[in-house]
Amino acid sequence: MNCPSCGAELEENAKFCGGCGYRMEPAGMPAGAAQPQPPPPRAYSSAPPHGINIDTDARGQGRGYSYEILHQPAFSLALIQLQAEQSIMAEAGAMVSMSANVELQSQMKGGLFGALKRAAGGESAFVSTFTARGGPGEVTFAPSAPGDIAAIEMNNQLFFVQSSSYLAGDASLVVDTKWGGAKSFFAGEGLFVLQVTGSGLLLLSSYGAIHRKRLQPGERYVVDTGHLVAWEGTTQYTLRKAAAGFFRSMVSGEGIVAEFTGPGEILIQTRNLQALAAILKPFFPTQSGSGGGGFNLNLGG
Repeated sequence: MNCPSCGAELEENAKFCGGCGYRMEPAGMPAGAAQPQPPPPRAYSSAPPHGINIDTDARGQGRGYSYEILHQPAFSLALIQLQAEQSIMAEAGAMVSMSANVELQSQMKGGLFGALKRAAGGESAFVSTFTARGGPGEVTFAPSAPGDIAAIEMNNQLFFVQSSSYLAGDASLVVDTKWGGAKSFFAGEGLFVLQVTGSGLLLLSSYGAIHRKRLQPGERYVVDTGHLVAWEGTTQYTLRKAAAGFFRSMVSGEGIVAEFTGPGEILIQTRNLQALAAILKPFFPTQSGSGGGGFNLNLGG
């Protein structure tokens, strides 16, 4: 049995069409009796949606693959199930494991100039493409530092991503490296950010948990660059010193910060890997300054 309005196949004795909502003629109703008109087609806006859509159940499907985030929140692992001859892209070195039939190819994304920009931004000049050959396959990804993985479903959107937070994504997404500003260069942090556009799965990693901040139009908000994960392209931002004046900024313990202006949403990681490295640095053994390449260890006596 088919719907007389839209032609969709229906179950026997169905009262309504699940496709268009048309009410079927009840048994015994005289032929030609007036029927309720089907609802008009649903209108869809051509404008891209706002907000960062993080999959709350940490699982879903994309074009030719399904995904699931395991072991959240401290030691997250992204598991991707690829259909035959389907691909997923990832940052070089992100792969943890994969099926034997998954083919790995590394290439310079964006050609030589794109590779040089990625290398200048502290990233690998190469990106990896994983393709299941001859049948379905599995590949898993994880970041180098402990923390969470956010599965973001992009829908014709533009995001800016801190370069160290990009983990993997749909092969159709366009990932480009953008200049972060001269101030970030002299501060030694946040020199480049990634611009990600398109539709599909985007996997982002964080050191610690991810905190979401939604900004209203005109609202201003300041974030330490070491805590940034990603933000919407609708959000304007500038880089500046944390405090007025060089001395005040230096003694505050903060370097360069990003000041955002809404509307838009920001993803913030609750921990800073650079801050952790600074805490651990005094405990690292130092090399002897006078000859030899050994460590300078004071054993007492």
